[in-house]
Amino acid sequence: MTEPRRPIVEMPLRVRYQECDGQGIVFNAHYLAYVDMCSFEAEKALFGSHEQFLVHGTDVVVAEANLKFRAPARYDEELVVSQYLNHLGTTSLIFDFEIHRGETLLQAATLRYVFVDPATLRPTAPPDAVRKVYATLLEG
Repeated sequence: MTEPRRPIVEMPLRVRYQECDGQGIVFNAHYLAYVDMCSFEAEKALFGSHEQFLVHGTDVVVAEANLKFRAPARYDEELVVSQYLNHLGTTSLIFDFEIHRGETLLQAATLRYVFVDPATLRPTAPPDAVRKVYATLLEG
């Protein structure tokens, strides 16, 4: 029997009124913003802060995003966004995200990030210190 994956972070949030559309549910683009917020929380958990991540001479940019909407969220609901490392490549990372309201999965996302040189924004392999931090998450 395999153990369930452990998230890098679980970020609680409460849906704000301005995030809802005319149908009274969270507008679809906000789910990607929630995922982005969670990714910065993961950087904080792994490296101390985004600034401390940048000290390593690398950054990441989103290259691909896939979102699957399962159920809507509404104003003032309490949600939890979880982030998991799915894959560590030579110059990229793939993360899975889940947004839950209690036990109900509202949204699942998979995002591919590419490591880039902060000065040129060209793809590059991450420094060994950064690779080690992410590789540790994939160890069993």
